[in-house]
Amino acid sequence: MTRRSIREYVQVMRHRYAALARPAKSQLLTEFCATTGYHRKAAIRALTRAVPSPMPPRRRRGRPSRYGPSLRTALAKIWEAAGYPWSVRLKALLPLWIPWATQHFPLSPQVERHLRTISPSTIDRALRAHKRQLRRRLYGRTKPGTLLKHHVPIKTERWDVTIPGFTEIDLVSHSGPSADGEFIQSLNLTDIHSGWGESRAVMGKTQTRVRAALDDIWAVLPFPLRGIDSDNGSEFINYHLFRYCLLREIEFTRGRAYKKDDNAHVEQKNYTHVRKLLGWDRYDSPAALAAINDLYRNELCLMMNLFQPSVKLRRKTRVGSRLRRVYDAPQTPLDRLLATAGVDRTALQPLCDLRARLDPFTLAETIDRKLHHI
Repeated sequence: MTRRSIREYVQVMRHRYAALARPAKSQLLTEFCATTGYHRKAAIRALTRAVPSPMPPRRRRGRPSRYGPSLRTALAKIWEAAGYPWSVRLKALLPLWIPWATQHFPLSPQVERHLRTISPSTIDRALRAHKRQLRRRLYGRTKPGTLLKHHVPIKTERWDVTIPGFTEIDLVSHSGPSADGEFIQSLNLTDIHSGWGESRAVMGKTQTRVRAALDDIWAVLPFPLRGIDSDNGSEFINYHLFRYCLLREIEFTRGRAYKKDDNAHVEQKNYTHVRKLLGWDRYDSPAALAAINDLYRNELCLMMNLFQPSVKLRRKTRVGSRLRRVYDAPQTPLDRLLATAGVDRTALQPLCDLRARLDPFTLAETIDRKLHHI
């Protein structure tokens, strides 16, 4: 018998034991001990003990929660449509998304007011039950380049730029479990100052195709390209890209071999802009190339640069054996460009007008639909 069933059995037998005469009590004790395995004296104590009064419910300490299920539901819907950002970024994007949220699901004035005042730590607690994400392994397909290495200087110090245009670039492989044959690669470019990101899909990673994809990205950037920093792959360390940067007066630097932290900005975007969406599957057809580029050039670019805030590391301080990192307030790449002195506002105004017209929830649904097609 389990402890619970013994307790229930004791409660039933206690009333019978109290109502019986002395000889009958002896027989009941014998039956009780055979059933429960109790010693006779323990059985007497269990059957003669007074029934304990039920304990009053414990009062929960601290302030009562102001946020109910309706707020958690609305918060989870925005969090899912925005691509599951962490709480600080989610807090920053809520003012942009709340006006459009009322068109997609009911949102009472009280819930809307709470969404505007909720803190990042409370967001973490409210979404705790929803945070179930898969962890996947990242496969690298970078082959070191050997030519022209002495012409491309190594950059290892921390980026300290106050104007846009200095970028990091990298390729993300879509080879799946096998790297045989020719398959699609995603070229990622990330601006250090603003966090603006652009991606293009290329078939293979030949030097001419990578340079053509970089040229396509440069044509749509809302700021001039002033510098690129890459890893040591042969797709970047080659004569074509070196001459490309030399003729256009673009500063060209590279990180150290096997030191991914030298290109930390673009490595982080490799996950949020590519792996998180396309995963680790193999893509090697012209139809997939066209579909991925259609997503990169349109909806994904608008979502990441107009509606997704990011944070920037301001300083690091040593506290004993630990390193304390201080970040600035989350901002979208577009807002960072608008707050930068010397940036051409005429090039940014069409993007501001476009953001005012775009519904981020519809944008997220279109991205999901295209990803399903891919």
